[in-house]
Amino acid sequence: MSPSPTLIFKVTFFLESLVAMLQNGFILPMMSGEWACSRTLPSSDMIAACLAASQFCLHGMALLNNLMASSGFCSKIYYFSIPWDFITSLSFWLTAWLAVFYCTKISLFSHLVFFWIKWRISRLVLQLLLGSLILSGLTVISSAAGNTILAQMMAAKSSHGNALAGSIHAVYLHCFLPHVILMRLVPFLLFLVSTFSLMVSLRRHLGQIQDHRLSPRDPSTWAHTMALKSLAFFLIFYTLHFLSLVIIVYIPAFQKHWHWACEVVT
Repeated sequence: MSPSPTLIFKVTFFLESLVAMLQNGFILPMMSGEWACSRTLPSSDMIAACLAASQFCLHGMALLNNLMASSGFCSKIYYFSIPWDFITSLSFWLTAWLAVFYCTKISLFSHLVFFWIKWRISRLVLQLLLGSLILSGLTVISSAAGNTILAQMMAAKSSHGNALAGSIHAVYLHCFLPHVILMRLVPFLLFLVSTFSLMVSLRRHLGQIQDHRLSPRDPSTWAHTMALKSLAFFLIFYTLHFLSLVIIVYIPAFQKHWHWACEVVT
C-alpha cells in the first residue's frame, strides 16, 4: 500500500480507537454511579456495563499494541494475543447475551418454554456472565496453543527451511484455528437467531395491530423498534469484525499489505 492511504488508515484507526475508548469509558462511570445510588443494576444494564468494559479494554490493547509495534518496541506477532483473544471472545458472548435478553423480554411468543426463559433470564444474568468468562478462557487455551505453534513455525523456518514451517502451519490451520473460530461462531449464531426472532415477533405484532385496528405507536411496537435499531448496528459491526478476523487469519498476504486497513475494520 502506498504511503498516503497508509497514513489515512493509521489516523483513522487511532481516532476511532480513542473515540471508542472515550465512549465506553463514559458509559462505565454512569453505570457505576447508578449502581452506587441504588446498590443494584437492571439485568440489561449489567450486561451493557460488562460489554462496555470489555470494549474499552479491547480498543486500549489494540491501540497500545499498534503503538508499540510501530515504534519497534516489540514484534507485531501476537504480542497481546492471549488478552486480545480473551476479550474478543468475551465481547462476542456479551453481545449475544444482550441480544438474547432483548429477545426474551420484548418478543411476544406464546410458547411455554419461551415464557419460562422470559421469567428466568433476569435471574440468570450473573451465571451467563460467569459462563462467558469460562468459555472465553477455553478459547484462550486454544489460542495460546496455536500461538506457540506459530512461534515454533517461525523458528523452524529460520533453521530448517520452509518445508517444516509449512507443515506446522498446516497443523495450526486444521487443528487449532477451527476451534477458535467455532468458539466465536457460536455466540455469533446465537446473536443472529435472537435478532431474527425479534424481527418475527415484531412482524406478528404489527399484523395483530392491523387486524384489531390498534395504534401502531403502542409500547410493545416501540420496544421492538428500539431494540431492533440497536441490534441492527451491532449486526453490521459484529459481521464486519468476525469476517475481518477470518480473512486476516486465512489470507496472511492481505494482512501484510493492508495491515492498517484491516485494523480499521477490525
